[in-house]
Amino acid sequence: MRPGARPSSPRPRAGWQDQALCAETDSEAFFPDKGGSTRAAKRVCSACEVSAECLEYALAHDERFGIWGGTSEHERRRLRRVAA
Repeated sequence: MRPGARPSSPRPRAGWQDQALCAETDSEAFFPDKGGSTRAAKRVCSACEVSAECLEYALAHDERFGIWGGTSEHERRRLRRVAA
């Protein structure tokens, strides 16, 4: 870090995050090991009222890990390619 520079602060929480069902669930389900099942996390997302906002956030911020808005990183890459 250059002299006088401030460390970067974490991203501010979006309002929808306070309503997300995943906040009430074990976060490990949303970040499975490579080849691990995403089924439990996607089940939570399918019942979540803010999953569309979550997916929008993940796409806008290029989230590369975990389940966001009911999608895996592979699925989000595919969505980005289709949108491009």
